[in-house]
Amino acid sequence: MLATLIGLLGDFDLAEDAAQEAFATAAARWPEQGTPTNPRAWLITTARNAAVDRIRRDRKRDEKTRQLDTPQTVEAPVDEALDDTTFADERLELIFTCCHPALATDAQVALTLRTLGGLTTTEIAQAFLVPEPTMAQRLVRAKRKIKQAGIPFRVPPAHLLPDRLEAVLAVVYLIFNEGYSGRIDLAGEAIRLGRAIAELMPDEPEAHALLALMLLHDARREARLRDGELARMTGSPVVELNRAAAIAKAEGPQRGLEAVDRLEGLDDYRYLHSTRADLLRQLDRGQEARAAYERALALDPKDHERRFIERRLEQL
Repeated sequence: MLATLIGLLGDFDLAEDAAQEAFATAAARWPEQGTPTNPRAWLITTARNAAVDRIRRDRKRDEKTRQLDTPQTVEAPVDEALDDTTFADERLELIFTCCHPALATDAQVALTLRTLGGLTTTEIAQAFLVPEPTMAQRLVRAKRKIKQAGIPFRVPPAHLLPDRLEAVLAVVYLIFNEGYSGRIDLAGEAIRLGRAIAELMPDEPEAHALLALMLLHDARREARLRDGELARMTGSPVVELNRAAAIAKAEGPQRGLEAVDRLEGLDDYRYLHSTRADLLRQLDRGQEARAAYERALALDPKDHERRFIERRLEQL
């Protein structure tokens, strides 16, 4: 809905305000009058009408005070068709607008997560590890840049698509990550956008690779979110070892160590010993940790793994 309104009005802030007003109107009317046959069309029409009324009020006010320097460039006629857009998918148009090269990369990501992913300013600030006021100002500047630069709300011409692809794919991936950590609706939205981009640019391997990656991880969702499910399906002690590492992160090293010590059949598996050593190190059981690290070294680790273990032994 927001993507459609931004396309119709050409103004992020106006579209967001109009959307909020439409939902408030729906909350007041629908319980008494019933839900419309097409709720989305009703909300968009109500929001668009509210935006047009606001534009007209602002113009009238400015005319009366004679402070109108230039005419407003955006007005959506009430009878404009809802699907009269450059591209059939307004959300794909929105992501290309948010990922315009005139914007800094962090602004591209933040604005897309806000308008397309539906994340709050607080959630985006946490993802970027910055204070909320800083992120709020970053979003305001990005919206202002789009408006002042006259960045069009459309999928760019074919010859410009490759230059924009990297940023767009990066943002889609971030949206999927947010969904993969719990917001299932965002994961589905990212996959749908990935399909649209792959169809739009069928010769770009990166687009297909990202779509494949998202589909692969999404296919594992049920096993991932059910305790022990993957271990039950495979019967693999290696899977159990990975689960023990996750338990240690979630419940503490003692619980993780207990899970590791219950495993059988992995005495010659160096990752068992290096995992156990690290948990013992976290528990300040230095002598036992050293013995476990030395056992991992004896099982011929790769060069970078050997260097890491040797640094741990020096620290102990």
